[in-house]
Formats: sequence, structure tokens, C-alpha cells
Amino acid sequence: MFSGNEGDMPVNTGSKPDISREKSKELYEKAKTYFPGGVNSPVRAFKSVYGTPLFIQKGDGCFVWDADGNQFIDFCGSWGPLILGHNPPKVREKVIETMQNGMSFGAPTALENELAELIIKNNKHVEKIRFTSSGTEAVMSAIRLARGYTKRDKILKFEGCYHGHSDSLLVKAGSGLVTFGETSSLGVPKSFAEETIVIPLNDTEALTQAFAQFKDQLAAVIIEGIPANNGLLIQDPAYIEFLQKICKDNGTLLIFDEVITGFRLGFEGAAGYYNAKPDIVTYGKILGGGLPVGMYGASAEIMGHISPDGGVYQAGTLSGNPVAMSAGIAQLTELLKSGFYKELNAKATEFAEGIQRFATARSYKFKVFHVGSIFWFAFTDKDKIQCAEDIDPASMEKFKVMHRELLNRGIYLGPSGYEVGFVSAAHTKIELEKAKRAILEALDIVFRK
Repeated sequence: MFSGNEGDMPVNTGSKPDISREKSKELYEKAKTYFPGGVNSPVRAFKSVYGTPLFIQKGDGCFVWDADGNQFIDFCGSWGPLILGHNPPKVREKVIETMQNGMSFGAPTALENELAELIIKNNKHVEKIRFTSSGTEAVMSAIRLARGYTKRDKILKFEGCYHGHSDSLLVKAGSGLVTFGETSSLGVPKSFAEETIVIPLNDTEALTQAFAQFKDQLAAVIIEGIPANNGLLIQDPAYIEFLQKICKDNGTLLIFDEVITGFRLGFEGAAGYYNAKPDIVTYGKILGGGLPVGMYGASAEIMGHISPDGGVYQAGTLSGNPVAMSAGIAQLTELLKSGFYKELNAKATEFAEGIQRFATARSYKFKVFHVGSIFWFAFTDKDKIQCAEDIDPASMEKFKVMHRELLNRGIYLGPSGYEVGFVSAAHTKIELEKAKRAILEALDIVFRK
């Protein structure tokens, strides 16, 4: 264990030899003949870091093993949903029990009711919900619901927030405070993007101007509960209060995209963290133990507009599938146990603050931003980063070096400096101290170059 005075720790500043990736490289070369870029999701291609992607073979607890047999302490956790760690016994056992009776029916099961009851009884922000098969699908459906409910077409999103890959949301800002969205992907019609207004985060002037310019046209404002797909952009409570008020005053629905923060910061996610009252909330894979699942929810009155009760159509053959529902029941039951979040968040805070003490003592231009059990490493001297423009793209070169050094020391982070990391209940103090030492060594190497 470290004494807490990490700034005085002796650190090995020598680079480690690269781990073997021969089998992963072989698998990647074959994958490129099957899939665009050799992957089924772009960030997996390791284009932002060194080397070829690691092909993961196994996960257990806080560890993953790749095809070459390398073992890593994992802080990616399938991009966040594995809050209990990999392959938790209670989730696995519940899934196996369910699978004995079949894996898919495309029809209602009692498991849907059981998981819904767990959520609704413990989350004051939703009265009725609809399960989907992904977070992207949940957000897409929430946008359609907002438009159908308000009878308005335009939506407003924030630069630096990611809400999945549906057409209306694959947009980015141009110059000026308030702009029409511009497509950030080929295949998205300009007319679709023009229904989305994009403004900077943490800018009340831009928000006020947008509502003045598009008065009575905005169906919804959508924001990540705490933006965590482009760094960790923690907003001040006063800004969230302002956002709620301006939406309410203008009859615009406020959507909290909690695909990352939902059930992660606490059972009520960022809405609970800010004591906010979004009109619609969306969640992702964490509510299914990491299996493909999503959900959106709202008041009974708003959700009454969803088909078959109302005229807003949304459907899914595998929505509420029994395997994902059973995993969700097991996982959320664990999260509801007394002290779960207090213990997890305290462990993550100690981890993040220990790294920061070291960097500060060394006068490194490096900050660890963290909230709950989410953390983000930023190569900056800013005490706050609350919008995308605050991130220096050149700092990602330092992250590339750090990522390689950490892989060589058995630590796995998502392969992009814009991505956040996650501490799980499976990370013990022993593994966190080991990971911390590796991170401190990597920082010394980064800043020695």
C-alpha cells in the first residue's frame, strides 16, 4: 500500500518492452477481410493509440485476457456497464437459469415486469418505461417521442455530447454561438441535420439565444447526464438548473441521456446527482449487466403517447428479451444493496486523488477528473474542463504514449484519450494500488520525453 504521499514515491521510469500481440495481430488481419477496418465499432481499431487492437478472449472480475494470454486490470469495463466487473457469478447464474427455458420469444415475459418494477420503484424520474435493444435505439426513440408529444420538429444538442449514431444526432457545430447542425457522417441528409441545433456546453448566452431564435420550434433539448464521451465534462449545478428552467418556460422537453451515467453515479444516475427533473431519461447496457439492452422512460402522461397507447410508433423484436432482462434483474438487485455506491465511489475517489497528488507534486500538466466511479485522464493544467473547446487535441499524443506504457504494464484503458475509465466493484484495493503504480510510472515516462 502507498502512504498517500505519492509525490515522493520512487518510480521506475524505464519503458517496458511491448507485450506480444502476435495472435491479436493475426486475428485483426483476418478481421479486415470481413469487416470495414477490421472492427464492428470504429474506436476498437486502435487508430488513436499505438499497435493493433487487442482481441479479448476472457474477462473475470476486474481482469481481461487477450488472445496472446496477456492479463490486464481493466478500466474500460465494456465501456462502462460492467459495474460489478466481468462475469459476476450472480448475473451469470441468473442468465444460465433463464436460458434453460429459451433465449428469445418476441413475446412478453414476466422478467420484463420484474426488471421494470425494480427500476420504477427506485427511480422517481420514471413512471413508465420502454425497453429497447441499445442505448442508441433508446435515444432515437426518446427524440421521436419528444417530437410527437410537443408537435415540434427541432431538437437542440450540445457540442461534445454523443448520443448514438442515429441520423438526427450525428451532427456537429459550425462557427458562431448557435448553428444548424452539420453532418459529421456521410449518409446523413443535410435536411435531417438541419433539424438539429448545436451549441457549446456551459454557455447560458448560447442557450438563451437558441431559444430566442427558434422559439416554439424546439421539441427537446438533449444532454448527456454528465457528458462523458468527449472527456468528462462535469457541468455546474447552476447550469443544469438554468437548462431545466429555460426548457420548462418554453414548453420544450429536457432529455437526459444517461447511457453512461445511469445506474453508474447512483441508482438515479446524473438526475439524482444533480437533483434534476428531466422529462425523459434514456439508459443503456448497464441495466442489462452489459448485454445489449436500452431503455427510455418518462411520466405516465408522456409515455402514453407511445404505440399502442398513442401515435408515436416504436417497436423492437428483441426488446425486453429474457436473457438481458434476467441479467438486469441480477445486476440491479446488487446495486440496490445498502452501501453499494458509497463503497464504490469512495474507492474510485481514493484512486483518482492518489494519482492527482503524484502529478501535482511532480508539477505535471495533468489532471484526473472524476465523479462517482468514472474518471478521465487529461493532459492539461486547467482545473475545469466543461466544454469540447477546452480540450487540447495535441494532448492526445501524450495519451498515446501513456496508453502503450500502461498496456505493457498490464493496465487496460479504452483506446482513446477522449474516453473515460470506470472503477468496478470487482476492483480491490490491491489491484487499484497496482494500477496506480503503473499509472505513475507511465506518467514519469510521458513527461520525461
